Amino acid sequence: MQEAINLAKENLKLKNGGPFGAIVVKNGKIIGRGVNTVTTQNDPTAHAEVNAIREACSNLNSFQLEDCEIYSSCEPCPMCLGAIYWARPKKLYFAATRNDAAKAGFDDSKIYKEMELPVTARELPSEQLMHKEAAHVFNTWNNLKHKDEY
Repeated sequence: MQEAINLAKENLKLKNGGPFGAIVVKNGKIIGRGVNTVTTQNDPTAHAEVNAIREACSNLNSFQLEDCEIYSSCEPCPMCLGAIYWARPKKLYFAATRNDAAKAGFDDSKIYKEMELPVTARELPSEQLMHKEAAHVFNTWNNLKHKDEY
């Protein structure tokens, strides 16, 4: 955990983005590191956890983090938590809480609330289009004999 916190501290000094750091560990060895680079990469998805997952998956040549652990300097935001679930590590550790992040101006409470609402009640106007055509693609996927399940 100290390494994740150190990455967050260093990121502040380098002014690469927000005060967040994360590492991915497998068998006691760090296989992925990440810091928040949202502002320097002009990428709203470049959070520390996502960057650490990308590096770890690249190093493992796998899209899954089986038998890995993720250490984050802060409780992951909804996007990062989703990415962590998709990566399937065996455990997540975090230091600061989402409330600590909110006090520093990184408040995700609106996103958590919006996710609980029906699509039609969310602040972001959303409209479903071409459902039949898109569902057909999933039907095709379901009928494939050789596919990489995940």
